[in-house]
Amino acid sequence: MEKLYLVLENGQIFEGKSFGASGEITGEIVFSTAMTGYLETITDPSYFGQIVVQTFPLIGNYGVIPSDFESDKPYLKAYVVREWCQEPSNFRCEGDLDTFLKDAGVIGLYDIDTRQLTKIIREYGVMNAKITKSVENIDEIINELKAYKVTGAVKSATCNSVKVYNEEGNKHVVLMDFGEKANIQRELIKRGCKVTVVPSYTTASEILAMKPDGIMLSNGPGDPAENVEIIEEIKALVESKTPIFGICLGHQLTALSQGATTSKLKYGHRGGNQPVKEVETGRVYISSQNHGYAVDTESLPAHAELSWVNVNDGTCEGVIYKNSPVYTV
Repeated sequence: MEKLYLVLENGQIFEGKSFGASGEITGEIVFSTAMTGYLETITDPSYFGQIVVQTFPLIGNYGVIPSDFESDKPYLKAYVVREWCQEPSNFRCEGDLDTFLKDAGVIGLYDIDTRQLTKIIREYGVMNAKITKSVENIDEIINELKAYKVTGAVKSATCNSVKVYNEEGNKHVVLMDFGEKANIQRELIKRGCKVTVVPSYTTASEILAMKPDGIMLSNGPGDPAENVEIIEEIKALVESKTPIFGICLGHQLTALSQGATTSKLKYGHRGGNQPVKEVETGRVYISSQNHGYAVDTESLPAHAELSWVNVNDGTCEGVIYKNSPVYTV
């Protein structure tokens, strides 16, 4: 196996081995604490521009199962694991992880101490990193990392045409795709909805002309504040008094449209074990999350009410808006 190096923006270097596609790549390095669901992680568009580290030590043991994918391809820059399974075993398995990453052009790095790497990211915060074959020009690499920024994320992750699912559904939901996970439309269809998926650049007037019973604002990658035009369209949708539900990026964009602000989390919430507390009841739920930004609670307008908080860091995890039937998490 080819030797590769992972260089962090703070100058630390890890030596590992290559799997998946070969090459070099620069991205924002983040970690996911999920113990299962690596296929959903790899195909989640919210990881656009990022190098993803799995904290769980063995990845790939149930192989590749296309029906579990969240999109048609991986959006992440690279995938870092402690160990990958070369002989997967599962009755649904249709291939192995190494071959899948090779075919998708995604660089893999293994034999890295992912526990130590995660602790560094937790203490230092999210930073940029490069997977490279040589560290001879380390100063040049560090300068490149300091200049790197994930931009144009939503434009890269959204669909490029309108798609309709479950035409016979009893309620019509328009789903704005900012880089949506396929499970959102699956869950809406399961509840009897007709789902019209529209690109992120669709205007409020175009959406309202479809006469939806409700509007769903999807998850997605990148800095929410970058999406100035989309925020204006969401503002108009809120004013229309059409029922709206937003999740992840949709939650953040809605808050921005109502005058709130967002900020980058130190190392984000990523994984299947994020505890959230319902403000009204005090009940705690374990949730699956993937976001690097949070809505600033103190910036919420008077017509917005905090509904959920993250138990670990106290950040905003949900908002109810009183001026319109709008709810986001």
